[in-house]
Amino acid sequence: MTRSNMSYSDRKAVMKQKIALLGSTGSIGEQALDVVRTRSDRFEVAVLTAGRNWKRLVEQAIEFEPDAVVIAEENHYRELREALSSRPVKVYAGADAIEQVVRGGNVDVVVNALVGYAGMKPSLAAVQGGKKLALANKESLVIAGRQIISAAEENGASILPVDSEHSAIFQSMVGEVSPARRLILTASGGPFLRTPREKLCEVTVEQALKHPNWRMGAKITVDSATMVNKGFEVIEAHWLFGFPAGRIDVLVHPQSVVHSMVEYEDGAVKAQLGTPDMRLPIQYALTFPDRPDYGGSRLDFAKTGTLTFEEVDGEKFPALGIAYECLRRGGSAPCVMNAANEVAVSAFLQGKIRYIDIVRLIERALEQANHLVDPQVDDYVYLDSEVRRMTTEWI
Repeated sequence: MTRSNMSYSDRKAVMKQKIALLGSTGSIGEQALDVVRTRSDRFEVAVLTAGRNWKRLVEQAIEFEPDAVVIAEENHYRELREALSSRPVKVYAGADAIEQVVRGGNVDVVVNALVGYAGMKPSLAAVQGGKKLALANKESLVIAGRQIISAAEENGASILPVDSEHSAIFQSMVGEVSPARRLILTASGGPFLRTPREKLCEVTVEQALKHPNWRMGAKITVDSATMVNKGFEVIEAHWLFGFPAGRIDVLVHPQSVVHSMVEYEDGAVKAQLGTPDMRLPIQYALTFPDRPDYGGSRLDFAKTGTLTFEEVDGEKFPALGIAYECLRRGGSAPCVMNAANEVAVSAFLQGKIRYIDIVRLIERALEQANHLVDPQVDDYVYLDSEVRRMTTEWI
């Protein structure tokens, strides 16, 4: 039976995917499991991994009955193993174990919902193994975009974006035969869009974590507030879609209804709109090219009201410009920016530095770290560790 003459019911009966969900206890991971619950006819969980939240991982393992679970922090291995001792599930620990289960033959698709640098090597392992990669970990491409895209092409692996912005761009390109002229990423502006610049030195952790539209983890919520996140999305868009920095724009769109846009040579602009619900791009990445009902709320234009767009205030949000410069500079610069940012955000969340110090630490790291023009994966590993050490010492 060919793809063209199969009905939707036929396809869903034969296309059940075995999923490895990396970062299952985080915000994106939990929402991915919501999708699995509503589409159990399409998906089967084969692997679950978590960083340190072993208790929640146990609950998920009992519910979804995966073949294997992995806890990244090895000091929780014994507790996890004992809690699942009566279950037919393999229990592993450590970052190397995550890469190994990703490469395993019992996985069709890898959903990478890990946070930060930790997601880079698993993404590379997934595409080296020829797996379909549903990518929510933008840092993978920020750090090692050249290696990951090359490995995907060499091994016939597909990468489908889970970030709402990149999913919107992908959806706006599907079916087009003419090349696009420009990508337009939208940004909510975060909690400090209307905050005067001189007041940012007084920002508290609680204020930074109050995103107006999206439900996300603490780290990415702070990244959204500083627009580091949007800068990383520009770099990710470069690698996913092959566009140079000069053809990727960012507009502030406070309502978070238009998730991103694509402009074509004839002047037409295509956009993907929807409610700010990450379950929609997660499901699209898993079910593409099908669009089954995802069970969430739907966009009501009569209630949406006015949609507005404005330019980014580069003085208030300098991190976006820094990310553009890192993309233009290439090499190891994005890796340095990411490492410094991860340490700085962690320090801010712990009350060790001020909000405005996050970008200052990034700038200092870029000034002082060695720049490598053509880094390899081992170089990224060393550089990430070195920049973290430097930034921690400055703090």
